[in-house]
Amino acid sequence: MTFGWIEAAFLGLLQGLTEFLPISSSAHLRIAGAFMPSGGDPGAAFTAITQIGTELAVLVYFWSDIMRIAKAWLRHNLRIGSGYNRADIRMGWLIILGSLPIVILGLLFKDAIETSLRNLYITAAMLIIFGIVMGIADRIGAKRYRLEQLTWRDGILFGFAQAMALIPGVSRSGGTISAGLLLGYTREAAARYSFLLAVPAVFGSGFYQLVKSIGEDNPVGWGPTALATVIAFFVGYAVIVFFLRLVSTRSYMPFVYYRVALGALLLVLLSTGVISATG
Repeated sequence: MTFGWIEAAFLGLLQGLTEFLPISSSAHLRIAGAFMPSGGDPGAAFTAITQIGTELAVLVYFWSDIMRIAKAWLRHNLRIGSGYNRADIRMGWLIILGSLPIVILGLLFKDAIETSLRNLYITAAMLIIFGIVMGIADRIGAKRYRLEQLTWRDGILFGFAQAMALIPGVSRSGGTISAGLLLGYTREAAARYSFLLAVPAVFGSGFYQLVKSIGEDNPVGWGPTALATVIAFFVGYAVIVFFLRLVSTRSYMPFVYYRVALGALLLVLLSTGVISATG
């Protein structure tokens, strides 16, 4: 099974469109792979590597924020100069602590993440269940706390919510944003912290899979994978701009309806034998 250039380009487009929306990019890549002429799962490695492209978009969009936080954190801990911004130092630690759950759980359950958890029945269930969770969170969340008010406890809880995205169908942004809303944060605060928290996790996972895959069989091929990653970067950047403007004024309910409908459709396709759960 080998994916061609056009298929890879489409998957890169899909990755860019869905990575930052709370609808699970890994689920969409997994589902799309089943309908490709090549007929199969593009794999966890392809998903992780193309996510490098979308995270580069995060770096570009949040460059000033990331550099400000990184400089304050490094200068403080290396005792270079003075006059550090305490809020930036604290955010640096929160991002590090919030990244630990996905790193630890990703390593502990690596084999399951790359095999059994990619079963499309699980993907369908996660799309529906976490879609409903997000809908409830959007309805009952107090939406009163800003990002500057993020506590140590909440930062770690965000991290565990992000770790749920190791299962296709949950959604990294969907999980963390739902947790943020349930904890009382505004939609925009939850979304911004979700994006910042994803940077170390996604780059770590992507480069780990990249190094691990060198010399191994890549079902998509390295040229097409690189093309997909580049496309994911440009499309992902546009989606970040759109999404942050959207969440400041609109609810997440359209994404909830979409997730539930997609999950239900996927269950129908699986139960009727149109696609295979493990192919």
